[in-house]
Amino acid sequence: MKPLVGIIMGSDSDLPVMKDAAEILKEFGIESEVKVLSAHRTPDQAIEYAKTAEANGLKVIIAGAGGAAHLAGVTAGNTVLSVIGVPISTKALKGIDSLLSTAQMPPGIPVATVAINGAKNAGILAAQIIAEGNTEVREKLRAYKKKMEKDVLAKTEKLGEIGYEEYLKQ
Repeated sequence: MKPLVGIIMGSDSDLPVMKDAAEILKEFGIESEVKVLSAHRTPDQAIEYAKTAEANGLKVIIAGAGGAAHLAGVTAGNTVLSVIGVPISTKALKGIDSLLSTAQMPPGIPVATVAINGAKNAGILAAQIIAEGNTEVREKLRAYKKKMEKDVLAKTEKLGEIGYEEYLKQ
């Protein structure tokens, strides 16, 4: 099965965050490919990846980067596919620099930006984009959200039964 989502990151140090996107996509039965491509250190390869992504069968690209996080913007500037940016937390500024670099795109170059280190949500958003034309994925998303609802309601019931002090001890 060919990958539908490209997951790219500026450095392999981003992989502990970006794996969350790959894992949730796998849960929805969506194939992905994972690559390290830097907007600054491998600009030619990053641009080529973006320019050929559609022809290679990708439907969405998730781009994660930290610091001067230009990967999502460079990608979005070179494809018509939806690009989801994942700002990666940094030591110096805790990811605020990454968030602003990812979110502040010029008119005409949109990047859907999730929370700092929000690769799981990026994967879910990619699945929702794919679900527009795929009823099987749409039903898996419905089931996922129903399970989240059930889990939260079970927690509130338990909290009501044992009280917050006992709940926090567990």
